[in-house]
Amino acid sequence: MNDAWERRARLRVADEAARLMLEEGIRDYHHAKRKAAAHLGLAGGGLPTNLEIRDAIHRYRELFFTAEDFARETRLWRTALAVMRLLEGFEPRLTGPVLEGTAGRHSPVVLHVFSDTTEAVLWHLIERGIQYEEFERRLRLRGETRAVPGVRFFGGDVEVEVMVFPGLGLREAPASQTDGRPMRRAALAEVRERVASLEARQPPG
Repeated sequence: MNDAWERRARLRVADEAARLMLEEGIRDYHHAKRKAAAHLGLAGGGLPTNLEIRDAIHRYRELFFTAEDFARETRLWRTALAVMRLLEGFEPRLTGPVLEGTAGRHSPVVLHVFSDTTEAVLWHLIERGIQYEEFERRLRLRGETRAVPGVRFFGGDVEVEVMVFPGLGLREAPASQTDGRPMRRAALAEVRERVASLEARQPPG
């Protein structure tokens, strides 16, 4: 195999992995690329990087993003804003696919909040009658993989994941699985501006 063939094969896998993540709701890059390679009969070749898959996701959205998808994206941002207002006392930050512009039909709103005890966040939700499910996610922090507690609930038809970090966690974001850099986070003011911008736009005809 020559380098040009390997690059074309890798990009084909990236495109298929992007489709799987956007249409089928696969969230893990590694799982998506393995499944994509198997679909294409290219499991023995080189796999794309997570950055190549992210770029493929952007291309896919540009080509196939519909009015329905636009409406869904607006709902994701509105839900993020509403939940951030609800959790304002915990200094919420939006992160993940909504902020990165890689959200698909099954993507959740992902928030980071900051509290010295997870119980404080849980009681805040309980007092407002919000039913939730607890879970953990392993994230890369300061060069180590750590289990971070989270809660999952729904705002209408939108899934919301809230990861709870210690108060000092606001100073350092976990590493992104896309490029290994600190995850980008957006505060309430930025999300509010984004929602206003989306609501000012007309959905594509």
